[in-house]
Amino acid sequence: MLNELDFDKTGGMIPAVVQDSGDGRVLMLGFMNREAFEKTVETGKVTFWSRSRNELWTKGGSSGHYLAVQRIEIDCDGDTLLIQAESLGPGVCHNGYRSCFYRRLEDGRWEVSEERTYDPKAVYQK
Repeated sequence: MLNELDFDKTGGMIPAVVQDSGDGRVLMLGFMNREAFEKTVETGKVTFWSRSRNELWTKGGSSGHYLAVQRIEIDCDGDTLLIQAESLGPGVCHNGYRSCFYRRLEDGRWEVSEERTYDPKAVYQK
């Protein structure tokens, strides 16, 4: 299974698109190294490699808004994953939205295109 993933092509990490398994909405994009992929498969919770913190992070570890893996697909080149997951919380975006893709380009400006689903200040108390 791991030998079909081409981590070397992209510097040791591959992009993983996370899609809601219920309605197909794209929730987020993260990056996985081998360890993150193995942990995702082992635990059933989507886990990424944080490029800014240089460490593994399981989505929902701070917020409780985990992503439960339903299915994992690989692209034809073996360098990108599509993960269908059930969102176990009101949203995946640290800004309080269901999806990290909550803004759209309208008339040359980025406009918020949906309502917040939770208060990030109440979830991420730092």
